[in-house]
Amino acid sequence: MISALKKDHLRIASVNVNGLRAAYKKGMAEWLEPRGVDILCLQEVRAPDAIVAELLGEGWYILHAEAEAKGRAGVAIASREEPLATRTGIGDDYFATTGRWVEADYTVRNAEGQASRLTVASAYVHSGEAGTPKQDDKFRFLDVMVNRLPELAKHSDHALVVGDLNVGHTELDIKNWKGNVKRAGFLPEERAYFDRFFGDEIGWKDVHRGLAGNVDGPYTWWSQRGQAFDNDTGWRIDYHLATPALAAAAVSAVVDRAPSWDTRFSDHAPLVVDYRL
Repeated sequence: MISALKKDHLRIASVNVNGLRAAYKKGMAEWLEPRGVDILCLQEVRAPDAIVAELLGEGWYILHAEAEAKGRAGVAIASREEPLATRTGIGDDYFATTGRWVEADYTVRNAEGQASRLTVASAYVHSGEAGTPKQDDKFRFLDVMVNRLPELAKHSDHALVVGDLNVGHTELDIKNWKGNVKRAGFLPEERAYFDRFFGDEIGWKDVHRGLAGNVDGPYTWWSQRGQAFDNDTGWRIDYHLATPALAAAAVSAVVDRAPSWDTRFSDHAPLVVDYRL
């Protein structure tokens, strides 16, 4: 049971690790150990179950979906308390072995001791490539998300989908948006899905944007090429998507951007959000 009685918030972090083994070699443990994370969601794990358990160490309940294609994708949820139930896959058999979606249900209690159910999903949406079968797969996955989000909202008191969703929703989410309007990640057709996620049709909330306000970024991914990280020429493609009551309970959102290019453990930075339920 995740309990807000232990402290005044529930801390949920999401990060695309770009290979968990590589991330740990580059210092991920030094970031994670003091961070006080209650639920840790990972994408692009790219490691078998045994390695995931070994690297994260004791004290975690781990749900991991490894991709059938070795060295590709993989998503996980690690929590300090045992989940009530877990599920692997987004509900379309086409994606069953792709390592792109896992869900876990938890009991949470507020300061008055009232219990509610929280569902958390760790998601890794395809990067895509405009005009190719890779983009077709991305659109198919986003289509399934359109159906799955309302189902999750009905399933639990609170629902949260976090992860690398590989779409910058608005011009605020990409530093060089003008140069990317015809590229995967900022295609109008992709962004329209997020209009639906956050619009009246589905009604979920972009937690990070809600707390940050109408500012550039804060970015969560930077290309490995050139001086993108040093110049903060990034993309905001890692999200916390929440049902309205849960989004209203968010009190802070922080991108744990490394102090320098050579101290990063991934090309993505963790997005850490505190919820006071």
